[in-house]
Amino acid sequence: MLKEFKGFIAKGNVMDMAVGIIIGAAFTAIVKSMVADLINPLIGLFTGGVDFTNKFIILGGDGTTYSSLSAAREAGAGVFAYGAFAMAVINFLIIAWVVFMLVKVVNKAKDAAAKEEEAVEAAPAGPTEIDLLTEIRDSLVKS
Repeated sequence: MLKEFKGFIAKGNVMDMAVGIIIGAAFTAIVKSMVADLINPLIGLFTGGVDFTNKFIILGGDGTTYSSLSAAREAGAGVFAYGAFAMAVINFLIIAWVVFMLVKVVNKAKDAAAKEEEAVEAAPAGPTEIDLLTEIRDSLVKS
């Protein structure tokens, strides 16, 4: 059983997947920072300083108001956190866009490599040394 597990772990696909998960987690942190530190302030600039992450509606409340979404959640109030959802959608769209661009670049590189291979395979082979020597011999015999 242990040998079988070692063989499974040693396969390239498992290691590739592990690297992908680790890189994905790091990439998620970068995207979250980009949204929180760059995009949210820009959105706030155009919307008059509105921060979407703290936009919420108290559901079935007793009239109590809360200064932030986290304060409402800590108090146990039922909240409809539409701002947090909007930011999650924006995060998803940014991640999807970046992944799309990465896949596009990788596909271009693969296509270019495939075209180079086709060009090398399709290139007509030149004459061999024997062919050239035979031509030289025949031309010397004729003269």
